[in-house]
Amino acid sequence: MNILLTGGAGYIGSHTCVSLIESGHRAVVADNLSNSSAEAVKRVERITGQKVRFYKTDLRDTPAVEEIFKSESIGCVIHFAGLKSVAESVEKPLAYYENNLDATFSLCEAMRKFSVKNLVFSSSATVYGNPQNVPIKEDAPVAPFNPYGRTKLMIEQVLEDLHASDPSWNIVLLRYFNPVGAHPSGLIGEDPADIPNNLMPYISRVAIGRLDEVRVFGNDYPTPDATGVRDYIHVMDLAQGHVRALEKLSEKCGLFTCNLGTGRGYSVLEMISAFEKACGKKIPYRITERRPGDIAECWADPSLAQKELGWRAKYGIEDMCAHAWRWQSMNPEGYGKE
Repeated sequence: MNILLTGGAGYIGSHTCVSLIESGHRAVVADNLSNSSAEAVKRVERITGQKVRFYKTDLRDTPAVEEIFKSESIGCVIHFAGLKSVAESVEKPLAYYENNLDATFSLCEAMRKFSVKNLVFSSSATVYGNPQNVPIKEDAPVAPFNPYGRTKLMIEQVLEDLHASDPSWNIVLLRYFNPVGAHPSGLIGEDPADIPNNLMPYISRVAIGRLDEVRVFGNDYPTPDATGVRDYIHVMDLAQGHVRALEKLSEKCGLFTCNLGTGRGYSVLEMISAFEKACGKKIPYRITERRPGDIAECWADPSLAQKELGWRAKYGIEDMCAHAWRWQSMNPEGYGKE
């Protein structure tokens, strides 16, 4: 099947490309390269030995999106594209609402026009906001704590309404937790365009010498070591979750919502310590004030994914850190400048 991956040159998209191709699918990538690199697509081709059709396209350009559907026999879409920083969304909420929502509207219009009604949406655990209980199940209350999470929830609601209006749509909403790590080859990994907003690439850049120290945002949380706790999931486990989601679509699943996480939380200081073991050096860090929009702890109950998708995370924290360090040490400047 030909799968269109919006945002497919990004971190999660590129790794999912690899898993899709290795599962026998053909990947078609659409990405505006605002926070990604065309080099990632070339690296996917090196890993898989397969050609990837690439379109430099902004999803908000509806005619350009329609051209992709005219040119390619698309059977399903995996929708990754969107702005994704919690902290930046607090500073620039209008940019997040405009970009993430308009891109989805444009994509869905094109899908409807060309009768492509199979969609996997890259949602987020941020839709749960500050959870009342952990681990978090899919039926937990949704109350996003920041504009980024609100855009994800709004898109979920749009897709729910779309399915209600036309039940022939099959939609999987994947709420995933904190992707980390890299492909074991070290050829592709996480390469933010600016100073990273996520913990693992920040630690990696400190370890390689591109940044001086890790800033730990808050040490007054009600957690075992007073730093924030998150469910970190290896990006290749996450990629495999998307392959299983495609299989769920093939069952004419209707609308299906599912967490992708490990079911285990690690604190910021635990992640720094694990990375120190992986890279063999000390990682300097400094405690700073909390970031707006951050919460104390968040990890998944992944039992529904195991039951309905036959999926569970295989990689542990040691592999997450080792693979992230392999990527960073092999690519000190990331993908480099285009």
